[in-house]
Amino acid sequence: MPALSTGSGSDTGLYELLAALPAQLQPHVDSQEDLTFLWDMFGEKSLHSLVKTSDMKSLLSRGGDFELWSHRFFSAPVAQIHEKLHYYEKQNLVPILHGAAALADDLVEELQSKPLSSEIRELLKLLSKPNLKALLSVHDTVAQKNYDPVLPPMPDDIDEEEDSVKIIRLVKNREPLGATIKRDEHSGAIVVARIMRGGAADRSGLIHVGDELREVNGIPVDDKKPEEIIHILAQSQGAITFKIIPSVKEEMPVKEGKMFIRALFDYDPNEDKAIPCKEAGLAFRKGDILQIMSQDDATWWQAKHEGDANPRAGLIPSKQFQERRFALRRPEVQIQPLKISNRKSSGFRRSFRLSRKDKKTNKSMYECKKSDQYDTADIPTYEEVAKYRRQPNDKYRLVVLVGPVGVGLNELKRKLLISDTQHYGVTVPHTTRPRRSQESDGVEYIFISKHLFETDVQNNKFIEYGEYKNNYYGTSLDSIRSVLAKNKVCLLDVQPHTVKHLRTYEFKPFVIFIKPPSLERLRETRKNAKIISSKDDKGTAKPFTEEDFQEMIKSAHVMESQYGHLFDKVIVNDDLATAYSELKTTFDRLETETFWVPVSWLHS
Repeated sequence: MPALSTGSGSDTGLYELLAALPAQLQPHVDSQEDLTFLWDMFGEKSLHSLVKTSDMKSLLSRGGDFELWSHRFFSAPVAQIHEKLHYYEKQNLVPILHGAAALADDLVEELQSKPLSSEIRELLKLLSKPNLKALLSVHDTVAQKNYDPVLPPMPDDIDEEEDSVKIIRLVKNREPLGATIKRDEHSGAIVVARIMRGGAADRSGLIHVGDELREVNGIPVDDKKPEEIIHILAQSQGAITFKIIPSVKEEMPVKEGKMFIRALFDYDPNEDKAIPCKEAGLAFRKGDILQIMSQDDATWWQAKHEGDANPRAGLIPSKQFQERRFALRRPEVQIQPLKISNRKSSGFRRSFRLSRKDKKTNKSMYECKKSDQYDTADIPTYEEVAKYRRQPNDKYRLVVLVGPVGVGLNELKRKLLISDTQHYGVTVPHTTRPRRSQESDGVEYIFISKHLFETDVQNNKFIEYGEYKNNYYGTSLDSIRSVLAKNKVCLLDVQPHTVKHLRTYEFKPFVIFIKPPSLERLRETRKNAKIISSKDDKGTAKPFTEEDFQEMIKSAHVMESQYGHLFDKVIVNDDLATAYSELKTTFDRLETETFWVPVSWLHS
């Protein structure tokens, strides 16, 4: 083994420690090849220089400082050493407790007050043995000591005028390198634009934002376009060697991402022409929960899928950037007004939806100051979310059912209500029409004057209302609160555009979209079924027509495309019994399991 040079003063101990390491490790090394590697590694001249001029503890804990210590003599073997040491440093191997002996004494005292079974006697005997007490005492002594190395300060004789050049070798398997590059506008140099959290470059701790790239695998890159360099990196496997001039900028400490968002649109980086590097992009589907790892870039955030074991982050468009793109290209979609239907069932909620054939239009009014989604719901990108689980004393979450006319929404709601009338409830609508002899105020309807109805409209007390045959019909906020106050699950069906106004801390709605099956299945399963006409007082059932089927499919498509980002669950009503079973299972889960909800719902 090449002789290790020795320093003077306090350096000598460290050199002797490095020199003795291969011999100390020899009994634990399986092959002669591995032992030869150890001798060669600890005999590396650059390692001697590195030890002589650096504070090892700082080198281990801060990748940015490592650039200073690698000044002029950094090489591949040293990079490998640093990667290994940095990995074990991150494991944070600390004692679980520092007072094992005291804990044992407390346990003995506790056990002595219990009935002495054979197991307790045996445990007391073990805990009273001198050798075990000595072992626990030694454990506490060792656990309380600090074994971090105390090394000499950095010498003052480093030439600050000479550029620091790092030669870095990273092992890249099938994963992307995890860094993007760009050409600096002022100097024209190729520099590192961003480091992807958790990627190969980030894990190494050797490459930083602003570093100037000179060579890749011995190929000069000064005259190459960033796209050409990315292609070289994409085609490279195994070890990749970089020659880099470190950035002089001081990096901010990395913070673990604590923000979670729900994606409200589908995204494929391979179809995004604006993304800096398609390989670095993160694909996701509408409804996916993403953990935001970095928002340093105003245009491109770094994120990963929540719960993903892979620590590497990917690029996604920022909220502001995606909103601008949607606003520029999103076509206007107008949803057709829906029908009013009248179901004669005592205490059962009727849907007041205006037909396409009716000239008057339904309205929804609600004071939305507490709804964070109100201003941005029309350009759905992301919403910040947090985990929520209903506690036993909390009110039940409002359940909102949405679906096109004829899809079977009312049938499903009726089956659920009948299954447990003490647990489920529906709102009682308001109307200005005269009460009939067989009707009771507050049962079929809440009957009020036209003047009072209009006053309540002006005061934003209705979430939805309409006019039919010179009479008003509507659903009030107080009618929802009345059901929830009885400790019941409130079942509410409304037009889809009303959903965003209900998304508040007070109601915490869970929105279920009842979707029709294919047109062929509608023809097959509804051939003998009937649909209620839009006549209010003398509603008659008539067979479905082909026009009804076409309208149902079209309406469902418009609802899902325009408001699908507000739906928490989609149930296809192909078979009524199967759809009801899925609906009931969803309700049971909603009351016992944890769900992601808008973060604003966790506090008023």
